[in-house]
Amino acid sequence: MKSQKTIQKYFAAMLSSLALFAASVSAQAVDQSTPDGLIKTVVSDVMASVKSDPEIQKGNIPRIVELVEKKILPYADMRRTTEMAMGPNWKKATPEQQVQLVNEFKSLLIRTYSGALSQLRDQTIQFKPLRAAPDDKEVVVRTVVIGRGDPIPLDYRLEKTSNGWKVYDMNIMGVWLVEAYRNQFANQISQNGVDGLVKFLQDRNKQLAATKPAN
Repeated sequence: MKSQKTIQKYFAAMLSSLALFAASVSAQAVDQSTPDGLIKTVVSDVMASVKSDPEIQKGNIPRIVELVEKKILPYADMRRTTEMAMGPNWKKATPEQQVQLVNEFKSLLIRTYSGALSQLRDQTIQFKPLRAAPDDKEVVVRTVVIGRGDPIPLDYRLEKTSNGWKVYDMNIMGVWLVEAYRNQFANQISQNGVDGLVKFLQDRNKQLAATKPAN
Protein backbone atom coordinates (compact mmCIF):
# COMPACT_ATOMS: atom_id res chain seq x y z
CA MET A 1 0.00 0.00 0.00
CA LYS A 2 1.37 3.41 -0.96
CA SER A 3 2.48 5.69 1.88
CA GLN A 4 0.90 9.10 2.49
CA LYS A 5 4.18 10.77 1.48
CA THR A 6 4.25 8.82 -1.79
CA ILE A 7 0.62 9.72 -2.47
CA GLN A 8 1.36 13.39 -1.83
CA LYS A 9 4.28 13.18 -4.25
CA TYR A 10 2.00 11.69 -6.90
CA PHE A 11 -0.59 14.42 -6.47
CA ALA A 12 2.06 17.14 -6.43
CA ALA A 13 3.20 15.82 -9.79
CA MET A 14 -0.43 15.71 -10.88
CA LEU A 15 -1.05 19.38 -10.11
CA SER A 16 2.20 20.37 -11.78
CA SER A 17 1.14 18.40 -14.84
CA LEU A 18 -2.32 19.94 -14.68
CA ALA A 19 -0.78 23.39 -14.89
CA LEU A 20 1.54 22.33 -17.69
CA PHE A 21 -1.34 20.93 -19.70
CA ALA A 22 -1.88 24.42 -21.08
CA ALA A 23 1.19 23.94 -23.22
CA SER A 24 -0.74 21.44 -25.30
CA VAL A 25 -3.94 23.50 -25.58
CA SER A 26 -4.53 25.46 -28.76
CA ALA A 27 -5.30 29.16 -28.76
CA GLN A 28 -8.83 28.48 -29.98
CA ALA A 29 -11.75 29.15 -27.68
CA VAL A 30 -12.82 26.02 -25.84
CA ASP A 31 -16.44 25.09 -25.14
CA GLN A 32 -16.75 25.21 -21.35
CA SER A 33 -20.07 23.40 -21.49
CA THR A 34 -18.20 20.10 -22.00
CA PRO A 35 -16.19 18.42 -19.23
CA ASP A 36 -12.98 18.05 -21.23
CA GLY A 37 -13.42 21.55 -22.63
CA LEU A 38 -13.74 22.91 -19.11
CA ILE A 39 -10.46 21.35 -18.02
CA LYS A 40 -8.67 22.72 -21.09
CA THR A 41 -9.98 26.22 -20.47
CA VAL A 42 -9.24 26.29 -16.74
CA VAL A 43 -5.73 24.90 -17.10
CA SER A 44 -4.93 27.29 -19.94
CA ASP A 45 -5.89 30.18 -17.69
CA VAL A 46 -3.87 28.79 -14.78
CA MET A 47 -0.80 28.26 -16.92
CA ALA A 48 -0.95 31.80 -18.28
CA SER A 49 -1.14 33.15 -14.75
CA VAL A 50 1.79 31.04 -13.56
CA LYS A 51 4.01 32.06 -16.47
CA SER A 52 3.23 35.76 -16.04
CA ASP A 53 3.74 35.92 -12.25
CA PRO A 54 7.37 35.69 -11.01
CA GLU A 55 6.15 35.42 -7.41
CA ILE A 56 4.22 32.26 -8.16
CA GLN A 57 7.26 30.81 -9.91
CA LYS A 58 9.28 31.52 -6.75
CA GLY A 59 6.78 29.57 -4.67
CA ASN A 60 5.00 32.51 -2.99
CA ILE A 61 2.26 30.59 -1.14
CA PRO A 62 -0.19 33.50 -0.64
CA ARG A 63 -0.03 34.28 -4.37
CA ILE A 64 -0.51 30.62 -5.27
CA VAL A 65 -3.47 30.34 -2.88
CA GLU A 66 -4.98 33.44 -4.49
CA LEU A 67 -4.51 31.89 -7.93
CA VAL A 68 -6.14 28.62 -6.89
CA GLU A 69 -9.09 30.38 -5.25
CA LYS A 70 -9.71 32.55 -8.32
CA LYS A 71 -8.90 30.18 -11.18
CA ILE A 72 -9.51 26.62 -9.93
CA LEU A 73 -11.90 26.48 -6.97
CA PRO A 74 -14.88 27.97 -8.87
CA TYR A 75 -14.80 24.81 -10.99
CA ALA A 76 -14.36 22.36 -8.11
CA ASP A 77 -16.97 20.87 -5.79
CA MET A 78 -15.03 20.80 -2.53
CA ARG A 79 -18.11 19.90 -0.50
CA ARG A 80 -18.58 16.69 -2.45
CA THR A 81 -14.84 15.96 -2.35
CA THR A 82 -14.88 16.30 1.44
CA GLU A 83 -18.07 14.27 1.79
CA MET A 84 -16.57 11.42 -0.24
CA ALA A 85 -13.33 11.52 1.77
CA MET A 86 -15.41 11.33 4.96
CA GLY A 87 -17.55 8.43 3.74
CA PRO A 88 -20.33 7.37 6.18
CA ASN A 89 -18.82 9.65 8.83
CA TRP A 90 -20.06 12.70 6.91
CA LYS A 91 -23.53 12.17 8.37
CA LYS A 92 -22.09 12.23 11.89
CA ALA A 93 -20.95 15.82 11.43
CA THR A 94 -23.23 18.73 12.26
CA PRO A 95 -23.83 21.37 9.56
CA GLU A 96 -21.33 23.61 11.34
CA GLN A 97 -18.73 20.85 11.45
CA GLN A 98 -19.31 20.09 7.77
CA VAL A 99 -18.55 23.70 6.87
CA GLN A 100 -15.38 23.56 8.98
CA LEU A 101 -14.30 20.30 7.39
CA VAL A 102 -14.79 21.59 3.85
CA ASN A 103 -12.84 24.78 4.57
CA GLU A 104 -9.99 23.02 6.38
CA PHE A 105 -9.70 20.21 3.80
CA LYS A 106 -9.66 22.80 1.02
CA SER A 107 -6.85 24.68 2.76
CA LEU A 108 -4.96 21.43 3.31
CA LEU A 109 -5.11 20.48 -0.35
CA ILE A 110 -4.06 23.95 -1.49
CA ARG A 111 -1.11 24.13 0.91
CA THR A 112 0.00 20.53 0.43
CA TYR A 113 0.15 20.67 -3.35
CA SER A 114 0.48 24.37 -4.18
CA GLY A 115 4.24 24.15 -4.65
CA ALA A 116 3.64 21.99 -7.71
CA LEU A 117 2.17 24.97 -9.55
CA SER A 118 5.51 26.78 -9.36
CA GLN A 119 7.53 23.79 -10.60
CA LEU A 120 7.22 23.76 -14.35
CA ARG A 121 8.58 20.79 -16.28
CA ASP A 122 8.92 19.85 -19.93
CA GLN A 123 5.76 17.77 -20.12
CA THR A 124 2.78 17.47 -22.42
CA ILE A 125 -0.71 16.03 -21.92
CA GLN A 126 -2.61 13.71 -24.22
CA PHE A 127 -6.40 13.42 -23.95
CA LYS A 128 -8.10 10.08 -24.25
CA PRO A 129 -11.38 10.13 -26.20
CA LEU A 130 -14.21 11.17 -23.88
CA ARG A 131 -16.54 8.22 -23.35
CA ALA A 132 -19.79 9.83 -22.29
CA ALA A 133 -23.38 10.13 -23.46
CA PRO A 134 -24.86 13.61 -23.99
CA ASP A 135 -27.15 13.18 -20.97
CA ASP A 136 -24.51 11.83 -18.56
CA LYS A 137 -24.31 13.73 -15.27
CA GLU A 138 -20.97 12.26 -14.16
CA VAL A 139 -17.97 11.54 -16.37
CA VAL A 140 -14.28 10.72 -16.18
CA VAL A 141 -11.89 12.72 -18.33
CA ARG A 142 -8.85 10.55 -18.96
CA THR A 143 -5.46 11.96 -19.89
CA VAL A 144 -1.85 10.80 -20.03
CA VAL A 145 1.14 12.87 -18.89
CA ILE A 146 4.07 12.54 -21.29
CA GLY A 147 7.48 13.48 -19.87
CA ARG A 148 10.98 12.10 -19.50
CA GLY A 149 9.87 8.99 -17.66
CA ASP A 150 7.08 6.53 -18.31
CA PRO A 151 3.68 7.95 -19.33
CA ILE A 152 1.49 8.68 -16.27
CA PRO A 153 -2.30 8.17 -16.40
CA LEU A 154 -4.10 11.21 -15.00
CA ASP A 155 -7.89 11.20 -14.70
CA TYR A 156 -10.54 13.63 -13.48
CA ARG A 157 -14.03 12.91 -12.18
CA LEU A 158 -16.58 15.61 -12.95
CA GLU A 159 -20.26 16.09 -12.23
CA LYS A 160 -22.75 18.23 -14.08
CA THR A 161 -24.43 20.64 -11.66
CA SER A 162 -26.86 23.51 -12.06
CA ASN A 163 -23.77 25.73 -12.27
CA GLY A 164 -22.01 23.66 -14.92
CA TRP A 165 -19.37 20.94 -14.75
CA LYS A 166 -17.38 20.60 -11.51
CA VAL A 167 -14.31 18.52 -10.68
CA TYR A 168 -14.68 16.53 -7.46
CA ASP A 169 -11.96 13.86 -7.65
CA MET A 170 -8.67 13.19 -9.41
CA ASN A 171 -6.61 10.06 -10.03
CA ILE A 172 -2.93 9.58 -10.71
CA MET A 173 -1.23 6.20 -11.07
CA GLY A 174 -4.28 4.40 -9.76
CA VAL A 175 -4.81 6.53 -6.63
CA TRP A 176 -7.96 8.64 -6.32
CA LEU A 177 -7.65 11.75 -4.18
CA VAL A 178 -10.58 10.99 -1.88
CA GLU A 179 -9.37 7.43 -1.33
CA ALA A 180 -5.93 8.73 -0.34
CA TYR A 181 -7.49 10.54 2.63
CA ARG A 182 -10.44 8.30 3.52
CA ASN A 183 -8.61 5.95 5.91
CA GLN A 184 -6.77 8.81 7.57
CA PHE A 185 -10.02 10.67 8.17
CA ALA A 186 -11.76 7.53 9.45
CA ASN A 187 -8.92 6.82 11.89
CA GLN A 188 -9.03 10.36 13.27
CA ILE A 189 -12.80 10.19 13.79
CA SER A 190 -12.55 6.75 15.37
CA GLN A 191 -10.01 8.01 17.90
CA ASN A 192 -11.16 11.58 18.53
CA GLY A 193 -14.56 12.12 16.90
CA VAL A 194 -15.45 14.66 14.23
CA ASP A 195 -14.09 17.51 16.34
CA GLY A 196 -10.81 15.61 16.52
CA LEU A 197 -10.63 15.50 12.72
CA VAL A 198 -11.36 19.21 12.51
CA LYS A 199 -8.55 19.90 14.98
CA PHE A 200 -6.21 17.56 13.11
CA LEU A 201 -6.82 19.47 9.87
CA GLN A 202 -6.45 22.82 11.61
CA ASP A 203 -3.16 21.78 13.19
CA ARG A 204 -1.85 20.41 9.90
CA ASN A 205 -2.74 23.64 8.12
CA LYS A 206 -0.97 25.69 10.78
CA GLN A 207 2.10 23.49 10.38
CA LEU A 208 2.08 23.90 6.61
CA ALA A 209 1.55 27.66 6.91
CA ALA A 210 4.64 27.91 9.10
CA THR A 211 6.77 25.94 6.66
CA LYS A 212 8.83 28.05 4.30
CA PRO A 213 8.84 26.83 0.69
CA ALA A 214 12.14 25.52 -0.63
CA ASN A 215 14.01 27.86 -2.95
